[in-house]
Amino acid sequence: MKIAIPIADGNLCLHFGHCEHFTMFEVDDDNNVVNQTELRPPAHAPGVLPQWLSQQGANVVIAGGMGQRAQQMLMDNSIQVIVGAPADDPEKLVASYLAGSLATGDNVCDH
Repeated sequence: MKIAIPIADGNLCLHFGHCEHFTMFEVDDDNNVVNQTELRPPAHAPGVLPQWLSQQGANVVIAGGMGQRAQQMLMDNSIQVIVGAPADDPEKLVASYLAGSLATGDNVCDH
């Protein structure tokens, strides 16, 4: 499994399309992180990031806020979308997700 998290200033970026980079976590069948990489996305434009994340092999995206169109495009590419995550350390977010204890709130995206 590959989990992608949009990052700004070292933490989860609350606005999916405005991130500086993505941290991609590779997770084995025993829910252990086996690799972590930083990926620079292409320039933000409608529809670009969901397709790019699919090409990178992402299975899950954890985000603070994301528009409905981006969510649908990710789901159309068989990528699970989790919104409402806090602007926290990406390693902590992945550990919480894998433990089944990731607390989420409202989707902070307003479009």
